[in-house]
Amino acid sequence: MTPFGERLRQLRAERGVTLKEMAEAVGVSAAYLSALEHGKRGRPSWRLVQRIITYFNIIWDDAEELARLARLSHPRVVIDTSGLSPDATRLANLLAERIRRMDDGEVRRLLEMLQKNDDG
Repeated sequence: MTPFGERLRQLRAERGVTLKEMAEAVGVSAAYLSALEHGKRGRPSWRLVQRIITYFNIIWDDAEELARLARLSHPRVVIDTSGLSPDATRLANLLAERIRRMDDGEVRRLLEMLQKNDDG
């Protein structure tokens, strides 16, 4: 599941909306929405994100957050380290190799470390 898919599922649950109802309202298939929620489809288009924001009547910071989550939700990421240090390439390759074996706690700690460095 992607961050966007997780939030989409939460929004549907909070409002008691089925996949089928939402799919009809935003103009996609229920199968596509399900695949989007489960990370089996790439990140949604800007247009679809806007239709979802309108459908749920999301405003201001919450709308920006949903759009941000959509940008961060590509399930098949490619990291281009050309021109970077050997350590950067090593890091990208180790992460790609090991991420499936990491438990949720390890992923969370690494994510927190990277976000902390990004904030400061």
